[in-house]
Amino acid sequence: MSGPGVGAGGELAALVPEFRVALARRGFAVRTIATHTRLVRDLDIWLLGQGLRADALNAQLVAEFLAARRAAGARGAVSRLVMTPLLDHLELLGVIRPGSCVEMPAPTEVLQRYRVYLRSERGLVPAGVSRYEHAARLFNDSLVTSGEVEWANLSGRDVTRFMLTECAGRGGSSARNLAAGVRSFLRFLHVEGLTAVGLAAAVPSVAGWQGRSLPIGFEHAQVLRLLECCDRGRSTGRRDFAILTVLARLGLRAAEVAGMRLDDLDWRAGELIVHGKGQRDERLPLPSDVGDAVVEYLRRDRRETECRAVFLRMLAPHEQLASTSISMIVFHACDRAGVPRGGAHRLRHSAATRMLAGGATLSEVGQALRQRTLRATSIYAKVDHGRLRQLARPWPGESS
Repeated sequence: MSGPGVGAGGELAALVPEFRVALARRGFAVRTIATHTRLVRDLDIWLLGQGLRADALNAQLVAEFLAARRAAGARGAVSRLVMTPLLDHLELLGVIRPGSCVEMPAPTEVLQRYRVYLRSERGLVPAGVSRYEHAARLFNDSLVTSGEVEWANLSGRDVTRFMLTECAGRGGSSARNLAAGVRSFLRFLHVEGLTAVGLAAAVPSVAGWQGRSLPIGFEHAQVLRLLECCDRGRSTGRRDFAILTVLARLGLRAAEVAGMRLDDLDWRAGELIVHGKGQRDERLPLPSDVGDAVVEYLRRDRRETECRAVFLRMLAPHEQLASTSISMIVFHACDRAGVPRGGAHRLRHSAATRMLAGGATLSEVGQALRQRTLRATSIYAKVDHGRLRQLARPWPGESS
């Protein structure tokens, strides 16, 4: 075992002081920290009784420990979720291997090895690992008839049949993501020697036509309703108001808002550093109304924590919001305001449309949205109705 402060016996008990400090830094309440501390000591005693060391922990042992707690009559801290802070801490210290205690439904050896491959060889982030593993699991399940899959007998016909069946009820984006995941899994199978030939090329391409749809944004009145529906008398409402203001005024992506750091706010210069696609950092002017909304949240509601993200979870652990959480904030605002549901990207479309209506050129809109090419911005030309009317030719036979 490689974790600091780990001895031959009662090894988890030795980590309690550091674990308590880590929980406090993440914003957990005193009573919650006490609950997690008792859980560590109970797990330590259980492992000693089983004759096991902490580095032997895996998903099955975690499930057995929780089952033993329930059988002993424990009412609290008996779910897999309550173990997450401890397991995360043990991973951070190197006491257990990353992902060793992750629950995987109906695991097979090949899928477990593929997960390790995605994390160690491909270097995918957890969200990417989950997406690719989901595609691999769907493909695996489609082939199982009895017992394990015979990968050596896998053919291109099996691949094509699965894709045609699975993509029948999917949209274009979902189908393309599935195809990418299956191709990755098939390349892994070939590298591992489980298939004689590489079958990634057997995955059919998913048709896609650029420019086939219109960018759909919120109307200006709807944007105002989204902002007004935030209860600014409450901490969560002030945080959500600041997030929605940033999205609506600056046209940022959800991931860019989630990734905002305190160091990105240059109050003296009135600028914001945006960490965009392709690891590009760019400076944007910080409008006064955006700054006011963010300052009100920072002064009144942002919890004290070592995390440098601007927008945090309101409940412990007080950590950075995920990009999906930013989208959910927009969804909930739509529900409260009685506006048809739309995500953060729809507010980005609204910002672009409003700039065009105010007389901005496509080039200026592209610069504001930090798009690399004019082609990416040209989609908004289709919603600039005023300028499109100037290009319209009269119908034959009508007076011009």
